[in-house]
Amino acid sequence: MPRTRTARFECTACGHAAAKWVGRCPDCGGWGTVEEAPDLPVAGRGGRAGVPPAPAARPSSPVRLISEVDLETATARPTGVGELDRVLGGGLVPGVVVLLAGEPGVGKSTLLLEVAARRARDGATVLYVTGEESAGQVRLRAERTGGLAPHLFLSATADLEEVAAHVEAVDPELLVVDSVQTVGTATVDGTPGGVSQVRAVTTALVALAKQRDLPVVLIGHVTKDGAIAGPRTLEHLVDVVLSFEGERHSALRLVRGLKNRFGAADEVGCFEMHEAGIAEVTDPSGLFTGGLERTVAGQAVTVTMEGKRPLMAEVQALVARRGSENAPPRRVVSDLDAGRVAVILAVLQERCGLRLYDRDVFVATVGGMRLGEPAADLAIAVAIASAYHDMAVRSGFVALGEVGLGGEVRRVVGLERRLAEAGRLGISRAIVPPGDARSSKGLVAVEVDDLAGALLRVGLSPAQR
Repeated sequence: MPRTRTARFECTACGHAAAKWVGRCPDCGGWGTVEEAPDLPVAGRGGRAGVPPAPAARPSSPVRLISEVDLETATARPTGVGELDRVLGGGLVPGVVVLLAGEPGVGKSTLLLEVAARRARDGATVLYVTGEESAGQVRLRAERTGGLAPHLFLSATADLEEVAAHVEAVDPELLVVDSVQTVGTATVDGTPGGVSQVRAVTTALVALAKQRDLPVVLIGHVTKDGAIAGPRTLEHLVDVVLSFEGERHSALRLVRGLKNRFGAADEVGCFEMHEAGIAEVTDPSGLFTGGLERTVAGQAVTVTMEGKRPLMAEVQALVARRGSENAPPRRVVSDLDAGRVAVILAVLQERCGLRLYDRDVFVATVGGMRLGEPAADLAIAVAIASAYHDMAVRSGFVALGEVGLGGEVRRVVGLERRLAEAGRLGISRAIVPPGDARSSKGLVAVEVDDLAGALLRVGLSPAQR
C-alpha cells in the first residue's frame, strides 16, 4: 500500500522544501512564502526481501544511431515575427516549450497574439488559451491590433483538462497559454499559481508538447524583484526562457533570451508599443540617439552591446552649481549604474582636475535605454566633462572604453562589431582604447591611453577652469 509523508512545507517563490514551517525561506530569502504542501504518496522500492522486482517495461521507442535521427523534427519554423525569430534562433522547433515572462502590462499578450495571428494567416492552425481574460476581451484586443485571422481558435479556460481536450479536438500547430500561473488541475491539491500546481501544469504541457511535436508558448508572471514567479524547476522544465522587458513611460520593448536549447541565449529582439499594437524595430539605434547631427554641451554617443547586437546610445549630462552653499551636491542618475558614475566622477576630479565636489551632476540616457556595461564609461566621462566646460564636443564621434581608477582607458569586448555599427550610421571618428582597433572606410579609430588624452582628442582641456 502507498504510504503518505508527514506534513511538509514548500516555498511558493522558489519551491524549496522544508520539514517544518519557517518565516523566511533559507534558499531565496523570501519572507512569508513558506506554506504547508499537500501530502504526496510515496512509491515503494519496487521489491521486498526475497521477492524479485517487477520486470522492466518495454521501451516506447527503439534505440537508434545519432546519425540516423531525422533532422526534420528539429528544424525551426519561423513565427512570422522576425525579431522574435532572431531570439529563438530561427523560429519554433516542433515540440519546443517556450516561457515568456515579464511585468504586468509590458505587452506579453499583445506580442503572442500577434505571433498567433501571423502563424494563422500563413495557414497554420493555432489555439490561443487565456485564463486571465474573457474571450470578449481578447477579441477586442485582436480588433484593435489587427489580430483577427482564419485558423486562429480561442479558448477562455483555466482548467488543464479542458486545455488538453481542446488540443485533441483542434489539433493545432501552435499552442499559446496565457498564463501558466492561472491554469490549474484537479489532480493536484493547491490553488492555481502555487508551487505544486505550476509544476504539475507545466510538466503536463511539456509532456503534451513532446508527445504531439506541438510548439507551446507559455506566458509567465514575475515577482516584484523581476524573477520568474513559481519554483525554479519551472525554468528547467521548459526549453526556452525569454524575458520581455520595458518601461511604462517608454515605447521600447526588448525580448531577451535567458535560456535556449536550440540557439544562442544572448540574443535580443527590439519592439515598439503603439496604439495599434506592437511593431518590430529592425534598426533600433535611432530610438536611443537624439540626432547625431545636433551637438550640445553634455552630449556623447557610444555603442553598447545587447547580447550580440550593437546598439547606438546617447548619454547626456548636466553639471550645475548648487542652489545653496549649505546643501550637499546632488548626484542624479537615470538608466545608468550609479556606482560606476560615482567612480567616473572621482576619476575626473582626481586625474583630470575637474572641480566636481561642489557641483550638482545629472546623468541620463536618451530613449529609456539602460547602460550597465563598462564600455560606456568613456562616453559618460566625456559627457560630464562637456557639461562641466559648457562646451559641445566635436560632432560625428563615438567614445568606447572602460575607465579605470588610475584614469587609464581599457579594452572592451566586441570592438570591431561596435565600430562597424558606428560606421554604418555615419560616424566618422571613434575614440577607442589602445590595442588592435582598425580604421575602416569612412571611420577613423583614434586610440587613447588615458581619460585626459581622450578629453583632448574631443576638444576638451582636462583643467580648463
